[in-house]
Amino acid sequence: MSADPKALAAILGLEAPLEVADIGAAEIAETPPYRGLLDAGLARLNAFDADERQHAKLRQTYGETLSLYTEIIGDGTKQTLHLAAPASGMTSLLKPDPQRLEFFNGFTRFGEIHATEVVQTVRLDDVPGLPDLDFLKMDIQGAELQALSHGEARLAGCAVIHLEVSFVPLYEGQPGFGEIDVWMRAHGFIPHCFTEVKRWSVSPILRDNDVRVPFNQLLEADIVYARDLKVPDLDPLLLKKTALLADHCYGSVDLAGHIVVRLELAGAVERGSFERYLGLLNANG
Repeated sequence: MSADPKALAAILGLEAPLEVADIGAAEIAETPPYRGLLDAGLARLNAFDADERQHAKLRQTYGETLSLYTEIIGDGTKQTLHLAAPASGMTSLLKPDPQRLEFFNGFTRFGEIHATEVVQTVRLDDVPGLPDLDFLKMDIQGAELQALSHGEARLAGCAVIHLEVSFVPLYEGQPGFGEIDVWMRAHGFIPHCFTEVKRWSVSPILRDNDVRVPFNQLLEADIVYARDLKVPDLDPLLLKKTALLADHCYGSVDLAGHIVVRLELAGAVERGSFERYLGLLNANG
């Protein structure tokens, strides 16, 4: 359940489209959470993919208004890109850890490196032409914290960050969930929800003779971080963007409603905005 995004944007007084970035955009196999905002003209997409062979597909999916970037996001140094089979999704700036791969059924094969390539990475803060971001979605196989820690200026006004975290890191030197969580909290974010939690079977026992059918061992997850509302004096515009993203992208109408009440009490939206928001929700069942 969520509100009509255009109607909610009108209640919030949001006029300019939100700036969305997706780092690792070509890896998307499902409809991304921000797609409805793009279709409604309420957001612009800045997509990152260094493989120009993927650009035609991205433009076909998102239209000619899409801004495409070929930079490999990192810390601004030259690094080694470890190329795995495309279907494995394990190509990374980090080298796979053989011991971790052996722990899980099938991952020795998934993490097999076919070639390496020296590449120049670019700090998120230094990407030419990239606007300051309102929403970031990122899945870059273990280099997420590297990207975040070199993108603080671009993310200073970011409302929501959606990224992949690992409970059992598969790459050498990869920060785990705990390290990323500490960084996010130190920069004014708290966990909001998991959109996917992936488990995997531990070697050598298989379930139903299928490496992809898990028992209980956690592997990784997609987690959404939103601004910590306990932080005083949050910018009303930042709160408005958080409300729209919470409602439309994740169906978190409770968080959105809480923010609308807060904005109304502060005089940042018109009186009666919360009642109007409830009306939108009721209209959608």
